[in-house]
Amino acid sequence: MAEAGTLEAAGEAEIAIDPVCGMKVTVATAKNRLEHQGQTFFFCCARCGEKFSADPDTYLKATDPVCGMKVTKATAKHTCDHAGKTWYFCGARCREKFEASPEAWLNPAPAPPPAPLGTLYTCPMDPEVKQDGPGTCPKCGMALEPMMPMAEAPPNHELADMTRRFWIGLVLTLPVFALEMSGHVGMHPPPWSDWVQGALATPVVLWAGFPFFQRFRASLVNRSLNMFTLIGIGTGAAWLYSLVALVAPGLFPAGFWGVHGGVPIYFESASVIVVLVLLGQMLELRARERTGDAIRALLNLAPKTARRLGVGGSEEDVPLDRVVKGDRLRVRPGEAVPVDGVVLEGASAVDEAMVTGESIPVAKQPGAPLIGGTVNGTGALIMRAEKVGAETMLARIAGMVAEAQRSRAPIQRLADTVAGWFVPTVLAIAIAAFVLWAAFGPSPALSTALIAAVSVLIIACPCALGLATPMSVGVGIGRGAGLGVLIRSAEALERMEKVDTIVLDKTGTLTEGKPSVRAVLCVSGWTEAGILPLAAALEQASEHPLAAAMVAAAGTAPAHPVSGFASITGAGVSGTVDGRSVVLGTEAMLTSAGIDPGPLPALAGPPRAEGATCLFVAVDGTAAAMIVVTDPIKDTARDALAALRADGIRIVMASGDNPATARAVGHALGIEDARGGVTPAGKQQIVRDLKAQGRVVAMAGDGVNDAPALAEADVGIAMGTGTDVAMRGADITLVKGDLTGLIRAVALSRATMRNIRQNLVFAFAYNSIGIPIAAGILYPAFGLLLSPAIAAAAMSLSSVSVITNALRLRSVRL
Repeated sequence: MAEAGTLEAAGEAEIAIDPVCGMKVTVATAKNRLEHQGQTFFFCCARCGEKFSADPDTYLKATDPVCGMKVTKATAKHTCDHAGKTWYFCGARCREKFEASPEAWLNPAPAPPPAPLGTLYTCPMDPEVKQDGPGTCPKCGMALEPMMPMAEAPPNHELADMTRRFWIGLVLTLPVFALEMSGHVGMHPPPWSDWVQGALATPVVLWAGFPFFQRFRASLVNRSLNMFTLIGIGTGAAWLYSLVALVAPGLFPAGFWGVHGGVPIYFESASVIVVLVLLGQMLELRARERTGDAIRALLNLAPKTARRLGVGGSEEDVPLDRVVKGDRLRVRPGEAVPVDGVVLEGASAVDEAMVTGESIPVAKQPGAPLIGGTVNGTGALIMRAEKVGAETMLARIAGMVAEAQRSRAPIQRLADTVAGWFVPTVLAIAIAAFVLWAAFGPSPALSTALIAAVSVLIIACPCALGLATPMSVGVGIGRGAGLGVLIRSAEALERMEKVDTIVLDKTGTLTEGKPSVRAVLCVSGWTEAGILPLAAALEQASEHPLAAAMVAAAGTAPAHPVSGFASITGAGVSGTVDGRSVVLGTEAMLTSAGIDPGPLPALAGPPRAEGATCLFVAVDGTAAAMIVVTDPIKDTARDALAALRADGIRIVMASGDNPATARAVGHALGIEDARGGVTPAGKQQIVRDLKAQGRVVAMAGDGVNDAPALAEADVGIAMGTGTDVAMRGADITLVKGDLTGLIRAVALSRATMRNIRQNLVFAFAYNSIGIPIAAGILYPAFGLLLSPAIAAAAMSLSSVSVITNALRLRSVRL
């Protein structure tokens, strides 16, 4: 039973757990609720509310101070009074530890610092489970894996152990299987056959299958029934029954005795089940290692050393972890760029395909950025290191991908809901099968009933159901990272598939984001030489691409002191430059400051019709000039938008630029719905309005002014060339900042979700068909009864099939 008062989400509704009966109650419609100790409790009926009100402590839980488990106060058998308070314990051992040293448990020593990245392990199916070092998940029994894959995969001790147990178990099982089958093909097994089978099968079950019984015990202790619950019950029952039948057959009633006399044994079933489950685990462990291949491939792009330039022209090769910010590094032709930085000297073309997914090498000149791990072409470069270690793009990408692979998609809730009821249901079906076969089955009825029940338990193992979503998510997100599409979570991946409308910013998203000043039109009394230094001085503190254009146009103009700087996102900037009040931005910016723009709006008509951006400058409260800035459209934008429209996606452009400029750019790109003069709040409102129409909206942008809309959208998409604020608030980041990545993101989400549905359909269909067959539904018509060994083979095959299907995403065409 969940802890009282716990709330969980179910679609859009909040669900509470009735603390009395444990039923789920919809908060919005609950008629029975009660306040107690500052907390609201919800009840399924008035009777439960009355019980709780009469004695709340009976239904509340306490935390065991030793092990942290939840203990129901009313039924706790182990308590201790200390410091005027009653403490509750899950068992006598925890109480003894507490009584020996209460303060050690109530005031523990400070926790050690977190383990270094890569040393924490987590469960792929239950990501909330974390521990230092490898092991098995206490909830599902799966092997834990590193939270952050390392450049070199560490030794997989569990895979080695499972492999050793499999081969030894197989060698011992083959003669057991041969001896048992000889009696079914007309041969007469020797009289000592049963004893040999028992002697060989026992180490297979108890030693080779020991990890499964450990996990079976953990599933009971943690009250988290899973596949190992079924395996433990099934194999344990078959082996124990056979052992007793071998050494003391007289203990069994007549219903267990066969027509040839004697009680049938099933050592071969127990040992074959263990070997086949070991095989499935071995294949699963190998396959799951491959989900980290994409991250390891990224991390291995960075070279192990860098060539650092010292004072006086000296050079030395140093390990990458000794490179610090500001170091000057030489990148020779054909070498990988060691860290993120900027070109100081030289010219070359750098292949960035492994990081951005863009196959065409990018020309690099002094001042151009470099990404660590990309490959230099034929030119020699000298660079300055700007981001090292965990700050590099490679490290950040690897961290994002690792975190995203552990996230859970909303579709996983379906599998989780089914899994919650699955094991108890299977146990009930197995019991029903035993009862029906014992009552109506052929002789030996009780023996046949036992085998039918064991077959149901084994074939129903829900491993395939649990793997269906995490495997596809892990492989899909890893594939996206290799194509320059960074997906923050599985939820974003699922939502992206349903997107039918994309809202696009203009500057830096549809355009290059590298504007240049084309002209400066001045009113009487002002010149370009007088305006540009004032504008550049004011814009030096701004992150907007248009600001960079004015700073570049001013060139080596002397710096002017700036005070009172203020930025209005999406409108412009203002401040005092060298003692003069300067306002630079849109017409609305000047008007709101009480400044008459004069002739400037009329001058802006022609350049805006050509797609140029016009910024107005006012000095000391008087309109002084208009700066015309052009930003070329990205080469890939037209084809990318055409492909999105062909996919049935509606395109909307929302720009803070003048409406005339926005319409001109929209016309050039074939965008019918191009809106200009949109403030950051306006972009957010556009997204909100589209969602209100029932559309699933993605927003793509690159600047601070796009952050509200990115957060409002169903899926926020940031250009990797944009600001950190935009990328932090986005669900998906396109590393290259190219809309081609948007096409890949759509294709990847659709391929991944299609793969997940295939896996879920297969897992559900497999169990829906397999369980009735194992229970014997085909026996009356066809005389077919599934043996536990066949059931084990089918169970392992289902898991391997789901994993293999998920791995297909590594090669799907996007």
